[in-house]
Amino acid sequence: MNILRQNADKKMTSQQIADLVNKRHDNVKRTIESVVKTGVIVQPQIEDEHTQDTMGRPRTTQVYVFTGDQGERDSLVVVAQLSPEFTGALIDRWRELEAKANGPVIPQSFAEALQLAANQALQIEQNAPKVLHYDNVVERKGLLNATQVAQKVRLSAVAMNKILDELGVYNRAVKRSRVFQQWFIDKGLGEVKQTDQGYSQALFTKRGEAWIIERLVSEGVA
Repeated sequence: MNILRQNADKKMTSQQIADLVNKRHDNVKRTIESVVKTGVIVQPQIEDEHTQDTMGRPRTTQVYVFTGDQGERDSLVVVAQLSPEFTGALIDRWRELEAKANGPVIPQSFAEALQLAANQALQIEQNAPKVLHYDNVVERKGLLNATQVAQKVRLSAVAMNKILDELGVYNRAVKRSRVFQQWFIDKGLGEVKQTDQGYSQALFTKRGEAWIIERLVSEGVA
């Protein structure tokens, strides 16, 4: 059993169409039969629908059943013949049925639950590299590099970074590139991203920029 299939095919009966467009069901059926003869729509399936009359007595009515994408298309043709002004209402109804048909599937057994969990885990694993790349490389909105921050205090990036080294902002154990100390990151003052070439790049948040300016002013540098 494929638990990822749709719960059920979307369908609509001729009686439901009659109720939607405020027409007698027998008139709707005659219109359907007339359009079928022209070859414009496919002959829909006929089923017995069990209901009750106004007195509560059981009643069996034969209805045409439109199913799937073909049924959706054909029912629109029928409604266009009956009441063009109700076409939009019919489209909305089909969308509701489609949303229900494509709704989340509830596992019916322990084996299906395990399979669903495995499929979800696989999807997460497949998406993980994309998410990581976006978070580490692409998403840099609101972040500033050292040159941009240094310009605010009329310093070069080299001069400012030297001061930040003395303030313990950078991790000196990392030699090949500048990486923030964890406390700086935890306070939301900076983030470490990756360049397209795979190198680490320390970038400052707006809050980090304000922190640096305040410290440099207090140190009498800016």
